[in-house]
Amino acid sequence: MSKSAILFFLFCFSNIFAQSDVRITGTIISSDNQKLAGANISFEINKKQFYAVADSLGSFSEIISSGNLMIRVNHLDFLPKTIYCNVIKDTVISIVLEKDAAQLKEVIVSNDKKSGIKTLSAGKLSLNLKELNAVPTVLGTTDVIKLLQLMPGVQNSGDANGYLYVRGGDPGHNAILYNEAPIYGMSHLLGIFPFYNTDHIKDVEFDKSSSNPKYGGRLSSTTLLNTNKKVPSEFSIQGNAGILASQLTLSVPLTDKTGLYVSGRKTYIDEVMGPLLKSGSNNDVQNMKYGFSDANFTFLSQISKKNLFSLNAFVSGDELKINDRNLALKTNLKWSNFTVSPSLNTIFSPKISMSNSFYFSQYSNELNMEQATIEFGVSSYVKDFGFTNAVKFSIKNIPFESGLQYVYHDLQPQKVNVENLTTVDNYSQRTISANEAAVFVSANPKLFEKVTADLGLRMNYYTSGSNSYLHFQPRMVLNYYANENYSFYASYNKQYQYLSLITTSSVGIPTDFWIASSDGIKPQSSNEFSIGSNQNITRNFSSSFGGFYRSMKNLLEYPYGITQFNEITTLKNDLYVGKGKAYGFEVMLKKSSGKFSGWLSYTLSWSDRNFDELNNGKTYFAKYDRRHNLSVVGMYDLNAKWNFGITQIFGSGNRFTMPTSWYFINNNPVKEYSGYNNAQMPNYIRTDLSANYYFVKTSKKESALNFSIYNTFNISNPIYVVLDVEVNENKDKVVVKQEEKVLYRILPSVSWKFKF
Repeated sequence: MSKSAILFFLFCFSNIFAQSDVRITGTIISSDNQKLAGANISFEINKKQFYAVADSLGSFSEIISSGNLMIRVNHLDFLPKTIYCNVIKDTVISIVLEKDAAQLKEVIVSNDKKSGIKTLSAGKLSLNLKELNAVPTVLGTTDVIKLLQLMPGVQNSGDANGYLYVRGGDPGHNAILYNEAPIYGMSHLLGIFPFYNTDHIKDVEFDKSSSNPKYGGRLSSTTLLNTNKKVPSEFSIQGNAGILASQLTLSVPLTDKTGLYVSGRKTYIDEVMGPLLKSGSNNDVQNMKYGFSDANFTFLSQISKKNLFSLNAFVSGDELKINDRNLALKTNLKWSNFTVSPSLNTIFSPKISMSNSFYFSQYSNELNMEQATIEFGVSSYVKDFGFTNAVKFSIKNIPFESGLQYVYHDLQPQKVNVENLTTVDNYSQRTISANEAAVFVSANPKLFEKVTADLGLRMNYYTSGSNSYLHFQPRMVLNYYANENYSFYASYNKQYQYLSLITTSSVGIPTDFWIASSDGIKPQSSNEFSIGSNQNITRNFSSSFGGFYRSMKNLLEYPYGITQFNEITTLKNDLYVGKGKAYGFEVMLKKSSGKFSGWLSYTLSWSDRNFDELNNGKTYFAKYDRRHNLSVVGMYDLNAKWNFGITQIFGSGNRFTMPTSWYFINNNPVKEYSGYNNAQMPNYIRTDLSANYYFVKTSKKESALNFSIYNTFNISNPIYVVLDVEVNENKDKVVVKQEEKVLYRILPSVSWKFKF
């Protein structure tokens, strides 16, 4: 770490160590004991004012002078509250907000509608999935990945792709953590079906810059999927039954202090689509079968008032089979995930708490193809064994969080087996093992009257084979609170990534594999700068603006797909190494309450790459350089029985490489290219609609029909383009025919949601 950075840290802390002020720490909750993120808190004491914003857990902490204090709390969905007290020492307080009586009748009519999205400091977002169930999806259940694709700074990946592309990064640059355990797997069937059972997930925290030093190993975003941490008090069943898939979640109290949540999902698409495929007389695919299933498990035990033990597990499995008799082709593709993570949270005092968790995570895929006498198989896996420790405490009224982490990585990038009548060839990349340890610390000092900081440092040590790296990763966010309605931030983040996702196709199929930095493959790195502001325009409307710039080094490209294997093949020789940068502007406008709610999200961005082996070493646009991304989401509560949702998406088309000229040599077509990724797919446009009709809706019971239409106006959004070249009848002209391949068009669905 540079001397200037160290001096800056010391300067920030030195001003505060000298103060003798007190710290007030608290939590903002609703009358039904729900923690309220995004609440604005103002403190007035001795004619001085201080400001704070509740985090995703509804918590706040502020250093103030001792004396007579006035606290004002404002939240979009609740009545403002003012509290007077005399503070002479460090104080812990819990503030309960009530629903606005003037809005109470409307709240009942609108099915107790609350804000589904909270905008936090430095562009972070907190999503309440329960309040976003009116957003249209294929199966009528909330889709976490598709919700994130509607946020500013996130590129819409299009059809046949369940990946995230955040602020110009690659798909493998994003971390998704399920209760602290990393998920490496793919989405269900190219992103068509929701990958996570949202009935089992309480909330989602999305950080586009991964600014918290507790999380590392990725260049781009961090998404936290948090399950319920409250022991169920009574037995309940909820779920969703649709024409293509169904899901079920059980809440089971075992004792007063222990309980569990169990969820499961299963598709029966074969039973519905199979007969339709077989009935087509011109259908070349004689037999295609697809199925997926997944399950979630959470066990909670309140060992004592200060100790909560939890055990979380997630498992998913997919299988796709294709039997094409015309081509004498049989294909079987499988991919699966499994994670388990026991953890213990301990509260020593109002100022000190600690969490310890272990986890095991595994992702694997396997493709087997048989055509005539040739059999081809390719598989890969990644396994993690990890431990995470985190302690929250205060020193001189400055809140800190620090801890240590360790993970052992075990990877098989690709194992290939080719068999024919006479030979058996096994071309496999060797397995890779790696050790990664990290120590992190973060602090939230107050620098000036209206300026606070989130300062963090992560130190990573990584070793694999003969390669070892020691990296320091500073994170810094400065927050300026002009008043209770306006705030501004500026941030800087340094990231290193040691495990990289290698994509072998343009549609994100499960033959993509992970590799580790080893044998000369260097870790990827990035530097990101961002600025932004949050505004509460009125009681119901809020907005956020932001800009970012990111530079990236040691990016990887694998141009050979899954067929480049011979006795001299190595990942080091086959991988291209380059650099890239991305920058852009983001805006979001939200309406959080009332009969009509929703948001508008727009991103204007650029993303380019530079590889010596590609485009003659010249800079070119990245594949997912989409200049414009616009999402409009609206949800309307008509009455106690009906609510409606609409999603309108517009995105510039993906980049791809198009030949600029064709000619024939000895009756063989020859292509010439002017540049890499020199062409663009058509703009992506999609409109989704949904409607929910409630037979019963109370806090404990629910019965509703969901009607959804995906791509309502049947717009053709191609996933790739096929070029066919031929000579005309006079053999004096080359004719190029362009055929756009579309995965699906309009997709209607009906499902029944229930809870009792």
